Amino acid sequence: MTDTALGPERLATDKVLLVGLMGAGKSAVGAALSARLRWPYLDNDSLLVRTSGLTAPEILEKEGEQALREAESRVLTLMLAFPGPMIGGLPGGVVVDETDRTRLANCGSHVVWLRTSVQVLARRVGSGAGRAWLDADPLATLRVLAAERNGYYEQVAHQVVDTDALPAGAIAKLVVEALDASQ
Repeated sequence: MTDTALGPERLATDKVLLVGLMGAGKSAVGAALSARLRWPYLDNDSLLVRTSGLTAPEILEKEGEQALREAESRVLTLMLAFPGPMIGGLPGGVVVDETDRTRLANCGSHVVWLRTSVQVLARRVGSGAGRAWLDADPLATLRVLAAERNGYYEQVAHQVVDTDALPAGAIAKLVVEALDASQ
């Protein structure tokens, strides 16, 4: 497989959706996939700000968890409605809602769980500044979030990629190979 664009007509789907906890690499892998496939990448953080006017931490602080979940659900709705080809990095918490999990599992897109160990996630997010949920102890918070969400990510994923030791480009290559093999 070369780094040339793959037309959506050659693949089983024209959408790739990336799921995983914060720090899993959705933005980096999305950018690498975008460069490789020459498909646009839509980032959950950017869409959240564009649709709500606030970042995830601001929504959580000012309006609470339910408002954040609703905002994340709206981002999912936008990504599912966006015409392909496209790559989307979804909000990490979108899988918490059963209706959103069902929509994601049945959307016809290639959903990739970027599975990452809690230790690597904690290293990647550092102090947690600028991220919802990560306050005084990012490692402890990530452990709780992983315990809550990993089973949900597994339920919706068509492909699971362990990201601990792989750079974004190598992960993108694995996703493209899986798309190509699904033909």
